[in-house]
Amino acid sequence: MRQKRTKVWRAVLLLLLSGPLVQAAAQAAPFPDISTQGTMNIPAPPADPVIPFVDLTIRNPGSGQEVAFSLQLLLLITILSLAPSIIILMTSFLRISIVLDFIKRALSLQQVPPNQVILGISLFLTLFIMWPTVTAVYENAFRPLADGEISVETAYREAEAPMRLFMYRQMQGNPENIRLFMAMRGLDRPNTLADVPTYVLIPAFILNELTIAFKIGILLFIPFIVIDMVVASALMSMGMIMLPPVMISMPFKLILFVLVDGWTLLTDQIVRSFV
Repeated sequence: MRQKRTKVWRAVLLLLLSGPLVQAAAQAAPFPDISTQGTMNIPAPPADPVIPFVDLTIRNPGSGQEVAFSLQLLLLITILSLAPSIIILMTSFLRISIVLDFIKRALSLQQVPPNQVILGISLFLTLFIMWPTVTAVYENAFRPLADGEISVETAYREAEAPMRLFMYRQMQGNPENIRLFMAMRGLDRPNTLADVPTYVLIPAFILNELTIAFKIGILLFIPFIVIDMVVASALMSMGMIMLPPVMISMPFKLILFVLVDGWTLLTDQIVRSFV
């Protein structure tokens, strides 16, 4: 028992003496250069994100300039709300979208290509065709207005002129639509583009685009109708009355369309119809 107690006391003394010795050794031996010193400082939390405060107030105008600015703002909002209609009806988008839909139906395709793809193709072809007109509107109307060189009324007239010229050029071979709408409004027969009001030119242009698009669609349908008639006659002669002719004719129409490089020819003719 005495030996066990002696061993226990020796172990306790060693533990008590080892603490100061270890600390002294740690103070005497510095940390190596590659080590990093610790810190007990707590890092500051990140600052809260700053969200701007937007305040829309309505008050009575203080001057005539504020009234004019309010009217200009309302006019701008109105134009932005009508922008899709303007893009669809006053550009080449109308003709291109109708022609592409005609070729899709002529090939007896239901889901390929999807309508979103057709509208996307029509949009980018419209940008390609209308780029000179858009550039003229930007150079003569938008940029001077943004720089404060011209007023809103002048910018409107400068932006209207290239659009009117584009629409009028598409109807040079068919001016009857303009005469029709001029007669419906009780106006005199126009001699030049300046004699045609914009509210007459726009519906005349829309009617002209619909007519041209349907004429192109009819020409596209003719070769595919011939294929349908040949396939239907062959099936009837073989007694396959219950077999739909579209199932047999559609692969032949696709083969014909691919062999003649139909998309390239169609795009080329559509673009040339506006030049």
